[in-house]
Amino acid sequence: MTIKKIQACSLGLAALALTAMPMQSALAQSNVEIYGLVGVYAGSIKRSDMTPRVTQLGHGGLTTSYFGFRGREDLGGGLKAIFQIENFFQPDTGAAGRNATDPSFASRSAWVGIQGGFGQLTLGRHTTPFYLAMQAVNPFVASTVFSPVVLQSYIAPFGGTIIGDTVWNNAIQYSIPTMNGFSATAIYGLGEVAGSNGVGNLGLTARYAQGPFLATASAQRVRVGATAPSTGQYAYLGGVSYDFSFAKLFGSVQKTERTVTDLESSTYQLGASIPVSQAGKVLASWSQTKADVTPVRETTRNTAAIGYDYTLSKRTDLYAVYLRDKVTGNSAGNSYAVGIRHQF
Repeated sequence: MTIKKIQACSLGLAALALTAMPMQSALAQSNVEIYGLVGVYAGSIKRSDMTPRVTQLGHGGLTTSYFGFRGREDLGGGLKAIFQIENFFQPDTGAAGRNATDPSFASRSAWVGIQGGFGQLTLGRHTTPFYLAMQAVNPFVASTVFSPVVLQSYIAPFGGTIIGDTVWNNAIQYSIPTMNGFSATAIYGLGEVAGSNGVGNLGLTARYAQGPFLATASAQRVRVGATAPSTGQYAYLGGVSYDFSFAKLFGSVQKTERTVTDLESSTYQLGASIPVSQAGKVLASWSQTKADVTPVRETTRNTAAIGYDYTLSKRTDLYAVYLRDKVTGNSAGNSYAVGIRHQF
């Protein structure tokens, strides 16, 4: 190799090193994490008011599939800049989002904010504190396929007593620092309707967790997306859980009131998570919703699920679930499925 070629190579390597320095510096000052969950189930689904049975390979199951990016930068003085971007997706088809109405990107969350001794303030698209409170006091957590209380609250074919989504756009959220097990979060979602003030969403959640005991209370007012003549809905939830080691028990009560239309509902939920081995646990939950539409009629829906979750590793598990559903005036429906989840 000639001296000129050696010099050229040396200059190229030096330039490459100089180019990499800002990137290394940026990574040293901030932490960015890529994470997510992929879940698929196979089963046969039939609601109480559903005539045909559907056999399907479905996305999600116990947890809706998603991937995300989150990070933070130390600003000094105890302050940190934080961000989170998460996207739902459907691994059975490759489609983005949970359904056709979801945005093609950042369907689960997209926010940026500041964290410090004062707490945490974030702005953007957020999962509602009400939905997170519901997850904390039910053994099937956030399952939109097998959790009886989530089905009756948010899934339209199962009654869907809560109007709006589990995610709010254009939201400002503030969480206080956790003190002696107590934490609280407030959220306001701007309606962004020209000439109309006060049409936004509002929510407040408080939580106390100490040792095996957890209690939470949540309330929200939803006006964005309300359909005339209704001008919105008020929803309230209270729930507890207690881990006895041999079993973790859950219970919750929630109520909704919709303005103008006089539609009210009450939902009660009981559940348990019972470890039966080092790797396996039984999940069970029952939920009942009574809905009143004055002066038309009252309907009652009872939905119960029992499942077995087996952990293969820290990141992968297999499960089987059976669900029974019965609504006033219809014969019972039952669903059963097996699934797999992998976290990364």
